Amino acid sequence: MDITSIIIFLFGSVFGLVLRIFIQKNLKINVGFNIQNTSIVNLIASLFLGILVAFNFHNNNILLLIYTGFLGSFSTFSSFIHQLFVLLQKRKFLRLFFHYLEMILLSLICFYLGYGLMQIIK
Repeated sequence: MDITSIIIFLFGSVFGLVLRIFIQKNLKINVGFNIQNTSIVNLIASLFLGILVAFNFHNNNILLLIYTGFLGSFSTFSSFIHQLFVLLQKRKFLRLFFHYLEMILLSLICFYLGYGLMQIIK
């Protein structure tokens, strides 16, 4: 990896991290039930990923900047796993199961929504 690739990766990572922290600290959405901010970030990341996959980029610098750098720092898989672990520790097995299921399904729906919208726009 050359210095240009490292700088591109770092730029995407910093932007993704700053946006994630901003959303986690400032955004509160209530749609009849409480959605944790970490979950919102993961759903937004899934939507972005669907949009970007539809563009089918072949430029390595764009892939490094957006996929690896930005989305790698923006999405919060480790926080999602931590949420599941906390539910496991509290022995809330049913809530753990449904939280896991809802996040996987909603993330897939957001990905497909982003991908489908780009297919329509193209």
